[in-house]
Amino acid sequence: MTDELHVLPPGIEQPQASELVARNIVVQFQGLTAISDVSLKVERHEVFGLIGPNGAGKTTLVNCLTGFQRPTSGSVVLGGEDTTGWTPVKFRKQGVARTFQAGRLFRDMTVAENVEVTALGLGMSRRAGHQHAMAMLEWVGLADRADAIAGTLPYTDERRVGIARALVLSPAFVLLDEPAAGMSDAECDDLMHTIAAIPRTFTCGVLLIEHNMGVIMGVCQRIHVLDGGRTIAEGLPSDIQRDQAVISAYLGMEG
Repeated sequence: MTDELHVLPPGIEQPQASELVARNIVVQFQGLTAISDVSLKVERHEVFGLIGPNGAGKTTLVNCLTGFQRPTSGSVVLGGEDTTGWTPVKFRKQGVARTFQAGRLFRDMTVAENVEVTALGLGMSRRAGHQHAMAMLEWVGLADRADAIAGTLPYTDERRVGIARALVLSPAFVLLDEPAAGMSDAECDDLMHTIAAIPRTFTCGVLLIEHNMGVIMGVCQRIHVLDGGRTIAEGLPSDIQRDQAVISAYLGMEG
């Protein structure tokens, strides 16, 4: 992995939104409230952590921030523009990319083709898309698996392919949903270096959902904590570690 990476082909400009904002988001499913009046702001060039117990509403909130879930009320604003009514495709083309807890790879295609197809979908030619896909795989440390069938990859490598796909054409923001799940301590250490390098290499902001507190505390500049669909804390990692509400709701469950 290197910080020196030519991430944008000639003629393609990176989206310029400087912040991704959730304003008073409420999400209800058949009368049950999954998200209750949550607001947050992810800024360019930072790694922003989103944590909370299972069922806290983290993935639902990310779905709202990427167009996969329409809020019951509240709004998502990208670079000052209200995104109400945007599809996931429009979010992606406007510079908001994501990974999923389940890898969602095309399992019968090669690793390279899985990344290349994203580049093609964003307007690159086949040749340029292949070159770009290989550069992304080199960056995440999977160039040697480029010709492997995606369905044969170990679970942890599937996560890295997902990150490579999300970073195609340098989005303004990338949202990573539990990328360290199932990884060993050594693999988590490698992942931390990768995530920490994303803002400076790709000039983008990162929102990171993760249960591994070592990863969260090691790479995030700010952390937002949900419990039961509500915000209970936001602040620096050192503040979150001392917050009694967080300790009671989440950190106290660790170990």
